Amino acid sequence: MNRFEGPGAREARIRYLDGDFQIVAPGAFVRCAVTGESIPIDELKYWSVARQEAYLNCAASLERELEAHPELRTR
Repeated sequence: MNRFEGPGAREARIRYLDGDFQIVAPGAFVRCAVTGESIPIDELKYWSVARQEAYLNCAASLERELEAHPELRTR
């Protein structure tokens, strides 16, 4: 078992910055804003500074961006 597993594992609260993030409340993971899946903190690579949301992968990030800006679908 690694340090992120176990019954004490809880969701972290994070402030998303440009190219980095700041942990506001410690935890083992954050939730993807699109899929709801948990993302271990050490695997977090995709987020939106403007929406302060985390994404599981680039596909989830793109899906949220297209939801927020449907006009991008016509480009």
